[in-house]
Amino acid sequence: MGKVLTQEQIDDYQKTGFVSPIDVMSEDEALSYAQRLQHAENQYPTDLTGANRNNAHLCFKCLDELAYHPRVLDAVEDLIGTEFSLWGSVLFIKEPSSSHYVSWHQDATYMGITPRHFVTPWIALTPSTRQTGCMSMIPGSHHKDIQPHEDTYGEDNILTRGQEVKNIDPSQAVDLILKPGQMSIHHAMVVHGSQPNLSTHQRRIGFALQSFMPKGARQTIGENYWSPVRGKCEQTGDVRLKRPNHEMDPTGIAERDKANKNFSDILYHGAKAKRDY
Repeated sequence: MGKVLTQEQIDDYQKTGFVSPIDVMSEDEALSYAQRLQHAENQYPTDLTGANRNNAHLCFKCLDELAYHPRVLDAVEDLIGTEFSLWGSVLFIKEPSSSHYVSWHQDATYMGITPRHFVTPWIALTPSTRQTGCMSMIPGSHHKDIQPHEDTYGEDNILTRGQEVKNIDPSQAVDLILKPGQMSIHHAMVVHGSQPNLSTHQRRIGFALQSFMPKGARQTIGENYWSPVRGKCEQTGDVRLKRPNHEMDPTGIAERDKANKNFSDILYHGAKAKRDY
C-alpha cells in the first residue's frame, strides 16, 4: 500500500504500464485551475501557444502549483521511490472540433534519458473523454524495447516530429477517461496516443508532467536540466531550474526559454526537420 495508490494499482501499473484514474483534487478545484490558465492565455497569449506550451510551469504559478501538488508527488513516489526530479512539462490542449491528434508513440524514444524507468502524470483540467480525445494506452507494451518510429511531420499531429509506431492494433487499446481533477500516470515505454476532439464546445486541457525521473536517471544527449522535487538527485553538470515567484516572473521566463532550447535540441536530435513545438 502506497501513500496514494493501493497495492492493486501499483501491481497493475507494473503489468500494464499505466494507472488511471487517480483522484488528485475536486472537480471544482480543477476547473478553477482551468479558469486561471485561460485567464493567463488571455493576458499572455503568445506565452501559452506553440513551443511555449512546453515548460510553462516555470513561469505560471497555476501550473507550478500543479507540478508540485502533494497528491501528484505522493502517487509518483509510490511508483518510482522517494528521490526524483522533474524533467519538464507539456500542456496538451485540443480546441473543440479540432483535428489535432497524437499518434501511437513511446515517450522515451527521443528524450535521451537512461535508464528508461520514468513516469508521466497527465492531469485533466477539463473532461477527457472519447469525444474530447482522451489518451489511449496499449497495455503491457512497456515491457518491450523502443519500437521503430516513423517521423511523419503530420500537420495535425501534436508530437514534435509526428513520430508514429506502425502496426498497432487499436482494438487492444484502453481509453483513459478522466474527470476534471483526475490524472493518469504512464511509463516512459508504454505505447499510447489520442484522437481529435470531436466536441463542438468543450476544450480538452491536459497538463503532462513529462517526466518525473528517479534517482540515477541521466541525460545522454543534451544538458541535465531538472527541477528538484524530492530527495537528492544531483549529478555532475546538473542545471537546477528555479520555481516562479509570480506570473511571468522574468527569472521564470529565462528559465523556461533555456529549458525549451535544451528540450528542443534533445527531441529533434538527428531529425531531418524541426517544427516550432
